[in-house]
Amino acid sequence: MSNKISNITRKNIFDFIQIENIWWSGRLSELDFLARIFELDIMESYDGRFLNAAGDIWQHRINNCDWEDTWIFSDQRFNLLNCADSVFLNFLCEMIHPLVRVDSSETTRLLHLFNESLKVDNFEIIEKAKVSGKPIYIGRLKITGQETIRKQATEIKQILNADYVTQQINLMESSIDNSPHISIGIAKELIETCCKSIFDERREQYDKNWDLPKLMKETTKLLKLTPDDIPNEAKASSSIKQILGSLSSVVQGIGEVRNEYGSGHGKDGKFKGLQPRHAKLAVGAASTLAIYLLETHDLKKE
Repeated sequence: MSNKISNITRKNIFDFIQIENIWWSGRLSELDFLARIFELDIMESYDGRFLNAAGDIWQHRINNCDWEDTWIFSDQRFNLLNCADSVFLNFLCEMIHPLVRVDSSETTRLLHLFNESLKVDNFEIIEKAKVSGKPIYIGRLKITGQETIRKQATEIKQILNADYVTQQINLMESSIDNSPHISIGIAKELIETCCKSIFDERREQYDKNWDLPKLMKETTKLLKLTPDDIPNEAKASSSIKQILGSLSSVVQGIGEVRNEYGSGHGKDGKFKGLQPRHAKLAVGAASTLAIYLLETHDLKKE
C-alpha cells in the first residue's frame, strides 16, 4: 500500500526542524533515540569496518563526528522521506516523548507544527496516555466525524475527572483506525465505568456479577429516567421508555460485538476483525449513552 503522508509534507516538517535548530534526538544520544524505533543491530553498515548501522553511526556521529547533523533525513536505511507512514509517525512521536524532550513548551510547539503539516494529508498526532503525568503520543489517520467523538470524550472526561477514564478514552479514540477491536472493548468498559461510578457516587450497591445489560437496566432504575415535570407524563413516559429500550439494545449490541470481535477474548487463527467504521459506531454510541447517563445523574444528584 502506498504511503498517504506525502513527500512534500515530510520535507516541510524536516525543513522546519532544521531551520529552527531543533535537535531531533532531544536529550538522548542519536543511537539511543534511533534504537527506540529501529533494530540498528541488524541494519547494514555503510562503513566496512563495522557489522551494522549501530557501529557506523557510533563511529561517524560520536567517535569522529564527521557526518553532517542532518544526516538522518537523507540516510536511505531509515528512508524517512519515503518510509511507511507508521514509521514516520513513530519517529515524530518519539521526538516529543517525555524521555526525549523535557521542555513542555517545546513539545507543545512541535506537536502543533506536526499537526499543522499532517492535516493536509488527513493525519494527526494525539495524546494516547500519560506516564508520571507526562503525555505519550500516537499518530493516526483522522477519522470522519472524529470531532463529534472528541467532543463527547471531552465531556465524559470533565464529568468523571479520573486519570483512568481519561487514559481509556484517549486509547479508545486512538485505536479506532489501527486497532478497532481495542476501541470496541473499551467502549463497553466505558459504559460499565460510568454506570458503576453513578452507583458509587450515590452510595448504592451494585452486584459485581451483573452483565452489562443488567447493569444498564439497574442504572436507569436508579436514575428514575422518566422525568416527573414533563406535561402529559403518560405519553412522555411511553416515548422515553421507547428511547431507553433502544439504548438498552445499543448496550446489548456493544456487549455482543465486544465479546465476538473486541479485546478481552482470545481469537483463533482465522479471526477477522471489524473495520474502523464499525469501531467508530460503537465508540460514538457508547460515548453518547455515557454522556446521557452522567448528565442525568449530575442533574438529579442534588
